[in-house]
Amino acid sequence: MKTPLTFIDLFCGCGGFSLGLLRAGLKGLAAIDFNHEAIQVFQANFKGIGQILEKDLTTFSPAELESLLGTSEVDLIVGGPPCQGFSTARQADGANHGERLKEDPRRHLYKEFLRHVAHFKPKVFVIENVLGIRSASGGAYFSKVQAEARALGYRVHAQIEDCVDLGVPQKRRRQLFIGTREEFPAYFRSELKAAKRAVIGATLWDAIGDLPPLKAGEGEEDCEYDHERRFKMLPTMSADYLFDVLEVKKAARLTAHRARPHSARDLSDFMLLTEGESSAEAMRRSVKFEFPYDKSSFKDRYTRQHRNRPCSTIVAHLAKDGLMFIHPTQNRSLTPREAARIQSFPDWFEFPIARTHQFRVIGNAVPPLVGEAVGMAVKSYIEKAMGKRKTIASHLGPFPKDEREAVTWLLPLLDLDSRSLRRIPDTDFKRAWYAIGFIYTGLHPDSALEHGTKVVTDTDAYKSVSQIEPRLHNPYYEQSGWPVILEPVAKEAWRRNQVGLLDDDELYCSAATHRWQRLAIEIQSSSAEFAADVE
Repeated sequence: MKTPLTFIDLFCGCGGFSLGLLRAGLKGLAAIDFNHEAIQVFQANFKGIGQILEKDLTTFSPAELESLLGTSEVDLIVGGPPCQGFSTARQADGANHGERLKEDPRRHLYKEFLRHVAHFKPKVFVIENVLGIRSASGGAYFSKVQAEARALGYRVHAQIEDCVDLGVPQKRRRQLFIGTREEFPAYFRSELKAAKRAVIGATLWDAIGDLPPLKAGEGEEDCEYDHERRFKMLPTMSADYLFDVLEVKKAARLTAHRARPHSARDLSDFMLLTEGESSAEAMRRSVKFEFPYDKSSFKDRYTRQHRNRPCSTIVAHLAKDGLMFIHPTQNRSLTPREAARIQSFPDWFEFPIARTHQFRVIGNAVPPLVGEAVGMAVKSYIEKAMGKRKTIASHLGPFPKDEREAVTWLLPLLDLDSRSLRRIPDTDFKRAWYAIGFIYTGLHPDSALEHGTKVVTDTDAYKSVSQIEPRLHNPYYEQSGWPVILEPVAKEAWRRNQVGLLDDDELYCSAATHRWQRLAIEIQSSSAEFAADVE
């Protein structure tokens, strides 16, 4: 694209998401977080982002941000509203569900994100969160994020990403909410996978194998690299990860490679673990630890990572003790630099804060490789959506001329069972499927079958369609917005796609939704011209 796409990073943390987007070629307009140490790190590493603000988004308004930026034009808004309120660790003690539900104000911070989306109206937004949001409060927040974004005029898709598939050497799985403005075609699930780096299958050793060995409590905040060790270890590592992702040649000195001290008891227990083994597994082979275990809990107090596998998920809890992140070959827990490398932060990225805060901001960060994949996917998507490449195949069609004709095409498929739907000729089925895309521009095909269980009604929406066939709107699934009556049709559409009878362009109804938007614009223009003639 001739000019770079712009982005705003909300709840930016220390800058993992922003770094990835910048690597993908986007331009940062602003980054905001209320945490002092995170903003300190951000400011130390980013010079080209105009506004790096330590602000509380519950009190700092979108209008104030627009005033600072001098524009309301932005292509992408990303962010990771604090996820601790949705974490599975909290679920384990009943905090996220059931009678012991504990209200956590952090669960509502997604509303501040959407408040900025409503104000700036970006082409795309991406929210990153933990998988626990899917089940917190019985899935209520998972549904609310999507329903409230749809109400703002966005087509929303909830997608789980395995970060290891994007080149990150850790077992990190995250929930992404991807929203696109309704006038653009639906976001393809495959866009993100297509944008991933060539570095696939990276292991823990690829990230940390060349770093100088340390004992517990050893290391300095700033020191020389051990180039002899790197040369020696390089055959056992991925050079692509070391040089392309970690960019070690751009770092003059090694920083944040300091090991925390451990008690003699912990160090003794560490020695009892084989590589890749947790304390629970060790106890099953009759290992007795010095730590006074209650075997009904804390079974995974210690975990020694395995060098030839992805690391366990790097989390903010590393700031507490690091006992679940024991080095695969050395008797200590990981250092902040090792954690940062596992998160895919390059070595030139500095953390000029105390070690405890280093662990916390690193664990809370979005891995830069994830941000880069998102940035590349968004660039590809917007480029297609804006017509830079041919995306609407000439064979698509026909399309209805108005809502009444769309409903007429769709009605014959209602109330049919799966066997009957399979017998519908391709031409007739495609016409009905395009009619759905024409009527429901805010619905996403990927959400058609991932709709949750809660069914609701809304008598105010889709009035014209409801007057012809009430079930074409009510009841509908709260999470996805899809009418219940259309679920069998959606299942059949996905089946035909999987067997090659409905290609991706046809499945995602891009042409149908585009036609509807063009029709709306034509109607608006005609109305304006008519009003002008009358005057």
